[in-house]
Amino acid sequence: MTTINRFAPSPTGRLHVGNIRTALHNWLLARKAGGRFLLRIDDTDAERSREEYVEAIREDLAWLGMVPDGEERQSARLAIYEEAFDKLKAAGRVYPCYETAQELDLKRKIQLGRGLPPIYDRAALALSDGHRAAKEAEGFAPHWRFKLDHDEPIRWEDAIRGSQKFDAAQLSDPVIRRADGSWLYMLPSAVDDIAMGVTDVLRGEDHVSNTAVQIQMFTALGAAPPSFAHEALLVGREGKLSKRLGALGCDAFRAQGVEPEALVALLARLGTSQPVEPVADRDVLVGGFDLSTFGRAPARFDDEELHRLNTAIVHSLAYADVAARLPDGMDEAAWLAIRPNIEKVSDVADWWSIVTGPVAARGLEAEDKAYCAMAAEVMAETGDDWKALTTALKERTGRKGKALFLPLRLALTGMDHGPDMASLLPLIGTEQALKRLKGAAA
Repeated sequence: MTTINRFAPSPTGRLHVGNIRTALHNWLLARKAGGRFLLRIDDTDAERSREEYVEAIREDLAWLGMVPDGEERQSARLAIYEEAFDKLKAAGRVYPCYETAQELDLKRKIQLGRGLPPIYDRAALALSDGHRAAKEAEGFAPHWRFKLDHDEPIRWEDAIRGSQKFDAAQLSDPVIRRADGSWLYMLPSAVDDIAMGVTDVLRGEDHVSNTAVQIQMFTALGAAPPSFAHEALLVGREGKLSKRLGALGCDAFRAQGVEPEALVALLARLGTSQPVEPVADRDVLVGGFDLSTFGRAPARFDDEELHRLNTAIVHSLAYADVAARLPDGMDEAAWLAIRPNIEKVSDVADWWSIVTGPVAARGLEAEDKAYCAMAAEVMAETGDDWKALTTALKERTGRKGKALFLPLRLALTGMDHGPDMASLLPLIGTEQALKRLKGAAA
Protein backbone atom coordinates (compact mmCIF):
# COMPACT_ATOMS: atom_id res chain seq x y z
CA MET A 1 0.00 0.00 0.00
CA THR A 2 1.31 3.44 -0.96
CA THR A 3 2.30 5.60 2.00
CA ILE A 4 0.25 8.80 2.08
CA ASN A 5 0.67 11.43 4.75
CA ARG A 6 -0.31 15.04 5.16
CA PHE A 7 0.72 18.36 6.64
CA ALA A 8 -2.38 20.20 7.82
CA PRO A 9 -1.73 23.79 8.95
CA SER A 10 -4.44 26.34 9.73
CA PRO A 11 -3.91 29.56 7.72
CA THR A 12 -4.28 31.82 10.74
CA GLY A 13 -0.64 32.94 10.78
CA ARG A 14 2.79 32.21 9.37
CA LEU A 15 4.36 28.79 9.78
CA HIS A 16 6.69 28.71 12.78
CA VAL A 17 9.67 26.47 13.36
CA GLY A 18 7.60 23.76 15.07
CA ASN A 19 5.20 23.57 12.10
CA ILE A 20 8.13 23.48 9.71
CA ARG A 21 9.69 20.55 11.55
CA THR A 22 6.43 18.58 11.43
CA ALA A 23 6.03 19.29 7.72
CA LEU A 24 9.62 18.24 7.04
CA HIS A 25 9.31 14.96 8.93
CA ASN A 26 6.14 14.10 7.02
CA TRP A 27 7.87 14.96 3.73
CA LEU A 28 10.88 12.80 4.63
CA LEU A 29 8.64 9.91 5.70
CA ALA A 30 6.73 10.02 2.41
CA ARG A 31 9.87 10.35 0.27
CA LYS A 32 11.62 7.45 2.00
CA ALA A 33 8.61 5.21 1.39
CA GLY A 34 8.19 6.40 -2.20
CA GLY A 35 4.78 7.72 -1.15
CA ARG A 36 2.82 10.97 -1.37
CA PHE A 37 3.08 14.08 0.80
CA LEU A 38 -0.14 16.10 0.81
CA LEU A 39 -0.91 19.61 1.98
CA ARG A 40 -4.28 20.11 3.63
CA ILE A 41 -5.29 23.66 4.45
CA ASP A 42 -7.44 23.48 7.59
CA ASP A 43 -9.45 26.64 6.95
CA THR A 44 -12.81 25.83 8.50
CA ASP A 45 -12.34 28.78 10.89
CA ALA A 46 -13.56 31.41 8.45
CA GLU A 47 -13.08 34.30 10.87
CA ARG A 48 -9.38 33.71 11.51
CA SER A 49 -8.24 32.13 8.21
CA ARG A 50 -6.52 34.45 5.74
CA GLU A 51 -5.71 33.84 2.09
CA GLU A 52 -2.40 35.64 2.52
CA TYR A 53 -1.35 32.94 4.98
CA VAL A 54 -2.37 30.20 2.55
CA GLU A 55 -0.03 31.73 -0.01
CA ALA A 56 2.70 32.12 2.62
CA ILE A 57 2.43 28.43 3.55
CA ARG A 58 2.87 27.42 -0.08
CA GLU A 59 5.81 29.80 -0.53
CA ASP A 60 7.53 28.58 2.63
CA LEU A 61 7.20 24.92 1.64
CA ALA A 62 8.56 25.73 -1.83
CA TRP A 63 11.50 27.65 -0.32
CA LEU A 64 12.30 24.61 1.81
CA GLY A 65 12.11 22.30 -1.22
CA MET A 66 8.99 20.45 0.00
CA VAL A 67 6.46 20.95 -2.78
CA PRO A 68 3.39 18.81 -1.95
CA ASP A 69 2.14 16.06 -4.23
CA GLY A 70 -1.42 17.36 -3.81
CA GLU A 71 -3.44 19.96 -1.95
CA GLU A 72 -6.90 20.07 -0.37
CA ARG A 73 -8.86 22.91 1.24
CA GLN A 74 -11.25 22.06 4.07
CA SER A 75 -13.44 25.02 3.14
CA ALA A 76 -14.19 23.21 -0.15
CA ARG A 77 -15.16 19.95 1.59
CA LEU A 78 -18.01 21.05 3.86
CA ALA A 79 -20.52 18.75 2.15
CA ILE A 80 -18.34 15.74 3.01
CA TYR A 81 -18.35 16.70 6.69
CA GLU A 82 -22.12 17.17 6.62
CA GLU A 83 -22.56 13.67 5.21
CA ALA A 84 -20.31 12.14 7.87
CA PHE A 85 -22.14 14.09 10.59
CA ASP A 86 -25.51 12.77 9.39
CA LYS A 87 -24.14 9.23 9.42
CA LEU A 88 -22.90 9.58 13.00
CA LYS A 89 -26.14 11.24 14.06
CA ALA A 90 -28.21 8.37 12.64
CA ALA A 91 -25.98 5.92 14.52
CA GLY A 92 -26.46 7.79 17.80
CA ARG A 93 -22.78 8.77 17.98
CA VAL A 94 -23.35 12.56 18.13
CA TYR A 95 -25.72 14.43 20.40
CA PRO A 96 -26.84 18.04 20.94
CA CYS A 97 -25.78 20.02 24.02
CA TYR A 98 -27.12 23.33 25.28
CA GLU A 99 -24.79 24.40 28.09
CA THR A 100 -23.27 27.86 27.78
CA ALA A 101 -19.52 28.41 28.00
CA GLN A 102 -20.03 29.86 31.48
CA GLU A 103 -21.99 26.83 32.65
CA LEU A 104 -19.33 24.45 31.37
CA ASP A 105 -16.59 26.49 33.03
CA LEU A 106 -18.47 26.35 36.36
CA LYS A 107 -18.83 22.57 36.05
CA ARG A 108 -15.10 22.19 35.48
CA LYS A 109 -14.25 24.36 38.48
CA ILE A 110 -16.56 22.33 40.73
CA GLN A 111 -15.01 19.05 39.53
CA LEU A 112 -11.48 20.35 40.05
CA GLY A 113 -12.46 21.62 43.49
CA ARG A 114 -13.55 18.10 44.39
CA GLY A 115 -10.31 16.62 43.09
CA LEU A 116 -12.02 15.11 40.06
CA PRO A 117 -10.88 15.28 36.42
CA PRO A 118 -12.77 17.98 34.48
CA ILE A 119 -14.64 15.54 32.22
CA TYR A 120 -17.95 16.47 30.62
CA ASP A 121 -20.75 14.76 32.62
CA ARG A 122 -22.96 13.96 29.60
CA ALA A 123 -25.84 15.87 31.17
CA ALA A 124 -27.19 16.66 27.70
CA LEU A 125 -27.88 12.96 27.09
CA ALA A 126 -30.44 13.02 29.90
CA LEU A 127 -32.50 15.76 28.28
CA SER A 128 -35.90 14.73 26.95
CA ASP A 129 -37.14 15.74 23.52
CA GLY A 130 -39.37 18.25 25.29
CA HIS A 131 -36.43 19.81 27.13
CA ARG A 132 -34.50 20.11 23.88
CA ALA A 133 -37.48 21.69 22.11
CA ALA A 134 -37.91 24.15 24.98
CA LYS A 135 -34.23 25.12 24.85
CA GLU A 136 -34.38 25.77 21.14
CA ALA A 137 -37.64 27.70 21.53
CA GLU A 138 -35.77 29.95 23.96
CA GLY A 139 -33.18 30.60 21.25
CA PHE A 140 -30.49 28.15 22.40
CA ALA A 141 -28.90 26.54 19.32
CA PRO A 142 -27.08 23.34 20.30
CA HIS A 143 -23.43 22.51 19.93
CA TRP A 144 -22.72 18.88 19.14
CA ARG A 145 -20.51 16.30 20.83
CA PHE A 146 -19.20 12.96 19.62
CA LYS A 147 -20.26 10.18 21.99
CA LEU A 148 -17.29 8.06 22.97
CA ASP A 149 -17.72 4.32 23.45
CA HIS A 150 -16.77 3.53 27.06
CA ASP A 151 -16.94 -0.26 26.67
CA GLU A 152 -13.43 -0.89 25.35
CA PRO A 153 -10.08 0.79 26.01
CA ILE A 154 -8.59 2.69 23.09
CA ARG A 155 -5.27 1.19 21.97
CA TRP A 156 -2.74 1.77 19.24
CA GLU A 157 0.92 1.13 18.59
CA ASP A 158 2.57 4.50 18.20
CA ALA A 159 5.62 4.51 15.91
CA ILE A 160 7.49 6.77 18.35
CA ARG A 161 5.81 6.39 21.75
CA GLY A 162 5.15 2.64 21.59
CA SER A 163 1.99 0.97 22.96
CA GLN A 164 -0.71 3.48 23.91
CA LYS A 165 -3.86 2.86 25.94
CA PHE A 166 -6.65 5.26 26.91
CA ASP A 167 -9.77 4.71 29.00
CA ALA A 168 -12.49 6.45 27.01
CA ALA A 169 -14.46 7.06 30.23
CA GLN A 170 -11.62 9.36 31.35
CA LEU A 171 -12.03 11.55 28.26
CA SER A 172 -14.67 14.18 27.59
CA ASP A 173 -16.96 13.61 24.65
CA PRO A 174 -15.39 16.16 22.26
CA VAL A 175 -17.34 19.04 20.80
CA ILE A 176 -17.22 18.58 17.04
CA ARG A 177 -19.59 21.33 15.91
CA ARG A 178 -20.32 24.77 17.27
CA ALA A 179 -23.79 26.23 17.77
CA ASP A 180 -23.36 28.35 14.64
CA GLY A 181 -22.85 25.18 12.58
CA SER A 182 -19.08 25.63 12.08
CA TRP A 183 -16.72 22.71 12.57
CA LEU A 184 -14.00 22.14 15.12
CA TYR A 185 -10.83 20.23 14.30
CA MET A 186 -11.64 16.65 15.31
CA LEU A 187 -14.25 15.33 12.89
CA PRO A 188 -13.21 17.11 9.65
CA SER A 189 -9.64 15.93 10.19
CA ALA A 190 -10.70 12.29 10.56
CA VAL A 191 -13.10 12.52 7.61
CA ASP A 192 -10.37 14.02 5.42
CA ASP A 193 -7.84 11.37 6.42
CA ILE A 194 -10.33 8.71 5.29
CA ALA A 195 -11.27 10.47 2.04
CA MET A 196 -7.67 11.34 1.15
CA GLY A 197 -6.44 7.80 1.82
CA VAL A 198 -3.99 8.92 4.51
CA THR A 199 -2.04 5.91 5.79
CA ASP A 200 0.32 7.60 8.26
CA VAL A 201 -0.28 10.51 10.62
CA LEU A 202 2.89 12.02 12.07
CA ARG A 203 2.31 14.98 14.38
CA GLY A 204 3.22 16.51 17.74
CA GLU A 205 2.72 14.76 21.04
CA ASP A 206 0.17 17.42 22.01
CA HIS A 207 -2.25 15.50 19.74
CA VAL A 208 -2.02 12.17 21.60
CA SER A 209 -5.41 12.50 23.33
CA ASN A 210 -6.92 13.73 20.04
CA THR A 211 -5.72 10.52 18.43
CA ALA A 212 -7.51 8.44 21.08
CA VAL A 213 -10.76 10.24 20.24
CA GLN A 214 -10.25 10.15 16.48
CA ILE A 215 -9.56 6.40 16.49
CA GLN A 216 -13.16 5.95 17.66
CA MET A 217 -14.33 8.35 14.95
CA PHE A 218 -12.59 6.28 12.27
CA THR A 219 -14.27 3.15 13.60
CA ALA A 220 -17.68 4.83 13.83
CA LEU A 221 -17.35 5.92 10.20
CA GLY A 222 -16.47 2.37 9.13
CA ALA A 223 -12.80 3.02 8.34
CA ALA A 224 -9.55 1.56 9.63
CA PRO A 225 -7.42 4.16 11.46
CA PRO A 226 -4.08 5.15 9.90
CA SER A 227 -0.79 4.49 11.62
CA PHE A 228 0.11 7.15 14.17
CA ALA A 229 3.36 8.64 15.41
CA HIS A 230 3.65 11.51 17.89
CA GLU A 231 6.96 13.32 18.13
CA ALA A 232 8.24 15.36 21.06
CA LEU A 233 7.67 19.08 20.81
CA LEU A 234 10.37 21.69 20.25
CA VAL A 235 11.68 23.69 23.16
CA GLY A 236 14.09 26.61 23.23
CA ARG A 237 17.72 26.45 24.22
CA GLU A 238 16.71 27.32 27.79
CA GLY A 239 14.91 23.97 28.01
CA LYS A 240 11.30 25.05 28.15
CA LEU A 241 8.58 25.90 25.69
CA SER A 242 9.18 29.39 24.41
CA LYS A 243 6.81 31.89 22.86
CA ARG A 244 9.79 33.01 20.84
CA LEU A 245 9.74 29.75 18.87
CA GLY A 246 6.26 30.66 17.69
CA ALA A 247 7.69 33.80 16.10
CA LEU A 248 10.47 32.01 14.24
CA GLY A 249 9.28 31.29 10.72
CA CYS A 250 10.70 31.08 7.22
CA ASP A 251 10.35 34.83 6.77
CA ALA A 252 12.48 35.41 9.88
CA PHE A 253 15.06 32.83 8.82
CA ARG A 254 15.30 34.33 5.33
CA ALA A 255 15.83 37.78 6.85
CA GLN A 256 18.69 36.34 8.92
CA GLY A 257 20.35 34.92 5.81
CA VAL A 258 19.69 31.29 6.75
CA GLU A 259 19.89 28.89 3.82
CA PRO A 260 16.94 26.47 3.50
CA GLU A 261 19.41 23.57 3.40
CA ALA A 262 20.75 24.57 6.83
CA LEU A 263 17.28 24.73 8.39
CA VAL A 264 16.34 21.39 6.84
CA ALA A 265 19.59 19.77 8.00
CA LEU A 266 18.93 20.89 11.58
CA LEU A 267 15.23 20.06 11.82
CA ALA A 268 15.52 16.73 10.00
CA ARG A 269 17.46 15.16 12.87
CA LEU A 270 16.52 17.34 15.82
CA GLY A 271 15.07 15.09 18.50
CA THR A 272 16.60 11.91 17.07
CA SER A 273 19.66 9.89 18.01
CA GLN A 274 21.31 10.79 14.68
CA PRO A 275 23.99 13.49 14.56
CA VAL A 276 22.97 16.93 13.34
CA GLU A 277 25.36 17.69 10.48
CA PRO A 278 25.54 20.19 7.59
CA VAL A 279 24.01 17.75 5.11
CA ALA A 280 22.82 19.59 2.01
CA ASP A 281 21.99 16.43 0.05
CA ARG A 282 18.28 15.70 0.58
CA ASP A 283 18.73 12.10 -0.53
CA VAL A 284 21.07 11.51 2.42
CA LEU A 285 18.49 12.93 4.85
CA VAL A 286 15.69 10.91 3.25
CA GLY A 287 17.70 7.69 3.34
CA GLY A 288 18.56 8.12 7.01
CA PHE A 289 15.09 9.11 8.20
CA ASP A 290 13.84 6.56 10.73
CA LEU A 291 11.08 7.02 13.31
CA SER A 292 12.78 4.48 15.57
CA THR A 293 15.57 7.01 16.18
CA PHE A 294 13.19 9.59 17.64
CA GLY A 295 13.37 10.10 21.40
CA ARG A 296 10.72 11.04 23.94
CA ALA A 297 12.63 13.99 25.40
CA PRO A 298 11.79 17.49 24.11
CA ALA A 299 13.83 18.51 21.07
CA ARG A 300 15.93 21.60 21.74
CA PHE A 301 16.14 24.25 19.05
CA ASP A 302 19.36 26.26 19.29
CA ASP A 303 19.92 29.36 17.14
CA GLU A 304 23.68 29.07 17.49
CA GLU A 305 23.62 25.51 16.18
CA LEU A 306 21.54 26.65 13.22
CA HIS A 307 24.00 29.41 12.37
CA ARG A 308 26.97 27.04 12.66
CA LEU A 309 25.25 24.72 10.22
CA ASN A 310 24.41 27.64 7.97
CA THR A 311 28.05 28.73 7.79
CA ALA A 312 29.13 25.20 6.90
CA ILE A 313 26.42 24.93 4.23
CA VAL A 314 27.40 28.31 2.73
CA HIS A 315 31.02 27.15 2.53
CA SER A 316 29.87 24.17 0.45
CA LEU A 317 27.65 26.06 -2.00
CA ALA A 318 28.73 25.94 -5.62
CA TYR A 319 28.80 29.09 -7.74
CA ALA A 320 25.78 27.90 -9.71
CA ASP A 321 23.80 27.70 -6.45
CA VAL A 322 24.36 31.37 -5.63
CA ALA A 323 25.13 33.15 -8.91
CA ALA A 324 21.76 34.91 -9.03
CA ARG A 325 22.35 36.35 -5.54
CA LEU A 326 25.86 37.69 -6.09
CA PRO A 327 26.85 41.30 -6.90
CA ASP A 328 27.11 42.26 -10.55
CA GLY A 329 30.41 41.27 -12.10
CA MET A 330 31.29 38.68 -9.50
CA ASP A 331 32.39 35.46 -11.20
CA GLU A 332 33.10 31.93 -9.98
CA ALA A 333 36.74 32.65 -9.11
CA ALA A 334 35.63 35.52 -6.90
CA TRP A 335 33.00 33.38 -5.17
CA LEU A 336 35.47 30.60 -4.48
CA ALA A 337 38.01 33.09 -3.10
CA ILE A 338 35.56 34.88 -0.81
CA ARG A 339 33.31 31.94 0.19
CA PRO A 340 35.49 30.64 3.09
CA ASN A 341 35.27 34.02 4.84
CA ILE A 342 31.51 34.50 5.05
CA GLU A 343 28.74 33.17 7.29
CA LYS A 344 25.86 33.97 4.96
CA VAL A 345 25.69 34.65 1.24
CA SER A 346 24.77 38.31 1.71
CA ASP A 347 28.14 38.88 3.45
CA VAL A 348 29.83 38.50 0.09
CA ALA A 349 28.85 42.04 -0.89
CA ASP A 350 31.17 43.55 1.72
CA TRP A 351 34.14 41.55 0.48
CA TRP A 352 33.31 42.25 -3.16
CA SER A 353 33.34 45.98 -2.40
CA ILE A 354 36.92 45.48 -1.21
CA VAL A 355 37.78 43.91 -4.55
CA THR A 356 36.15 46.67 -6.57
CA GLY A 357 37.30 49.47 -4.25
CA PRO A 358 38.02 52.06 -3.23
CA VAL A 359 39.77 51.09 0.00
CA ALA A 360 41.78 53.06 2.50
CA ALA A 361 44.86 51.60 4.15
CA ARG A 362 44.86 51.88 7.94
CA GLY A 363 47.52 51.60 10.63
CA LEU A 364 50.64 51.83 8.45
CA GLU A 365 53.83 53.09 10.05
CA ALA A 366 56.37 55.10 8.07
CA GLU A 367 58.57 52.06 7.45
CA ASP A 368 55.53 50.11 6.22
CA LYS A 369 54.68 52.92 3.81
CA ALA A 370 58.17 52.68 2.38
CA TYR A 371 57.70 48.93 2.19
CA CYS A 372 54.50 49.44 0.15
CA ALA A 373 56.36 51.72 -2.23
CA MET A 374 58.90 48.96 -2.77
CA ALA A 375 56.08 46.47 -3.23
CA ALA A 376 54.66 48.65 -6.03
CA GLU A 377 58.01 48.56 -7.78
CA VAL A 378 58.20 44.76 -7.46
CA MET A 379 54.61 44.29 -8.60
CA ALA A 380 55.39 46.13 -11.79
CA GLU A 381 57.51 43.08 -12.57
CA THR A 382 55.53 40.22 -10.92
CA GLY A 383 52.00 41.37 -11.72
CA ASP A 384 49.18 39.92 -9.62
CA ASP A 385 51.09 36.77 -8.67
CA TRP A 386 50.99 36.93 -4.85
CA LYS A 387 53.60 34.24 -4.31
CA ALA A 388 56.06 35.84 -6.74
CA LEU A 389 55.46 39.26 -5.14
CA THR A 390 56.01 38.13 -1.55
CA THR A 391 58.99 35.92 -2.45
CA ALA A 392 60.74 38.83 -4.14
CA LEU A 393 59.94 41.18 -1.23
CA LYS A 394 61.24 38.65 1.29
CA GLU A 395 64.52 38.41 -0.61
CA ARG A 396 64.92 42.22 -0.84
CA THR A 397 63.87 43.14 2.69
CA GLY A 398 64.44 40.04 4.83
CA ARG A 399 60.89 40.42 6.14
CA LYS A 400 58.91 37.34 6.96
CA GLY A 401 55.63 36.32 8.59
CA LYS A 402 53.33 39.10 9.75
CA ALA A 403 55.83 41.83 8.85
CA LEU A 404 55.93 40.53 5.28
CA PHE A 405 52.23 39.96 4.69
CA LEU A 406 50.15 42.27 6.92
CA PRO A 407 51.22 45.68 5.49
CA LEU A 408 50.43 44.38 2.00
CA ARG A 409 46.98 43.14 3.07
CA LEU A 410 46.23 46.47 4.78
CA ALA A 411 47.32 48.41 1.71
CA LEU A 412 45.46 46.23 -0.76
CA THR A 413 42.21 45.56 1.18
CA GLY A 414 42.09 48.02 4.08
CA MET A 415 41.55 44.96 6.33
CA ASP A 416 43.86 42.96 8.61
CA HIS A 417 42.08 39.70 7.75
CA GLY A 418 40.10 38.16 4.93
CA PRO A 419 40.28 35.85 1.92
CA ASP A 420 43.50 34.22 0.83
CA MET A 421 45.51 36.94 -0.90
CA ALA A 422 46.76 34.53 -3.56
CA SER A 423 43.15 34.26 -4.75
CA LEU A 424 42.15 37.83 -3.96
CA LEU A 425 44.99 39.69 -5.68
CA PRO A 426 44.11 38.49 -9.22
CA LEU A 427 40.53 39.67 -8.60
CA ILE A 428 41.77 43.12 -7.65
CA GLY A 429 44.05 43.14 -10.69
CA THR A 430 47.53 44.51 -11.19
CA GLU A 431 46.48 48.02 -12.21
CA GLN A 432 44.17 48.57 -9.23
CA ALA A 433 46.64 46.92 -6.84
CA LEU A 434 49.43 49.23 -7.96
CA LYS A 435 47.25 52.27 -7.31
CA ARG A 436 46.47 50.99 -3.80
CA LEU A 437 50.09 50.30 -2.96
CA LYS A 438 51.19 53.70 -4.20
CA GLY A 439 48.32 55.33 -2.35
CA ALA A 440 49.32 53.58 0.87
CA ALA A 441 52.92 54.68 0.37
CA ALA A 442 52.00 58.33 -0.14
